[in-house]
Amino acid sequence: MTGSAYWSSLASSLRPYIPGEQPRERKFIKLNTNENPYPPSPKVIEAINNTATEALRLYPDPSSTALREAVAERWSIKREEVFVGNGSDEILAFAFAAFFETRGNEALLFPNITYSFYPVYAALWNIVFKTPALTADFSINPEDYKQKSGGVIFANPNAPTGRALDRKTLKEIAQAQEKNKKVFIVDEAYIGFSHESGMGSMVPFIKECPNLLVVRTLSKDASLAGLRSGYACGSEELIQGLYRLKDSFNSYPLDRLAQAASIAAVRDSAYYDKINRRVCQTRDRTQEVLISMGFDVIPSQANFIFASPPVSSKSAETGAAWFLEALREKGILIRHFKQPEIKNYLRISVGTDEDMDAFLAACREIIS
Repeated sequence: MTGSAYWSSLASSLRPYIPGEQPRERKFIKLNTNENPYPPSPKVIEAINNTATEALRLYPDPSSTALREAVAERWSIKREEVFVGNGSDEILAFAFAAFFETRGNEALLFPNITYSFYPVYAALWNIVFKTPALTADFSINPEDYKQKSGGVIFANPNAPTGRALDRKTLKEIAQAQEKNKKVFIVDEAYIGFSHESGMGSMVPFIKECPNLLVVRTLSKDASLAGLRSGYACGSEELIQGLYRLKDSFNSYPLDRLAQAASIAAVRDSAYYDKINRRVCQTRDRTQEVLISMGFDVIPSQANFIFASPPVSSKSAETGAAWFLEALREKGILIRHFKQPEIKNYLRISVGTDEDMDAFLAACREIIS
């Protein structure tokens, strides 16, 4: 449906985000939505079971106090420097409204190739934005984000490219934007899979950078995409800004089960470090094999791979979309974006070793 006489002008003008396919009709190897291939911590399941009692008739803690305290303990910060919400997407929606001006004179900055929800949120809140281009190798140019602006946001590692900036560079961007009292949001949905020297979360820098907001989700590195939970860390001033939005929209965002499960996940870092190292090992192995098969592979610091298949006569108009369809016929789902700059590339979520072996075997058959 493209429109309705009953819709507001805002609803009519929006171009909503399109999520990855969640099939119901047949069984696929799902490598299209960046879900963790391994189950959540057993402690998470235990926490859910222990919380599924008659107390569900009562409203949850509107401030998610225990969860905020668990996050604060995890990062050695204060509870007042933590905000929680229904996944990072909800937090990002609040952040756009809380920190970036509607119809402002200065444009919000984010890359031309990044998480495709950003332009949706900007349109929803009527925020002017500019999208500096990535470099030829799909890297973010830090200098593009040190200029005067209405604020900055991007994912690190970036999506769908998988490339990441080091913490020193991110701190420099935060400091440059602080001079104009503008907020810098680092979306760390995939940081749990980035292990190179100098990389890592920016949460430890929130005390040095009062304009830095770090947004994280439990969907990816905590295997809880089906639960919907995330958090943000920043100065008390920024967190209070988010709570003003949240308490004007939904005073009970996280239910009792989600709060209990999230606490258990945040506290069981040993389990998640183990499974996420395994994801990274599978990712690196898969990248090497794809390169040997003639794929152009962008080095990834995330739980997905961004790669271009060998050129085919079928690529002329649709880019790599033909390869996506060929894999689908073999029961494997991946993701393709129609954006002209990346139409020749595919995003492949990292599954289990068995999933990736099946994917690589299918790739060999397609290009043979």
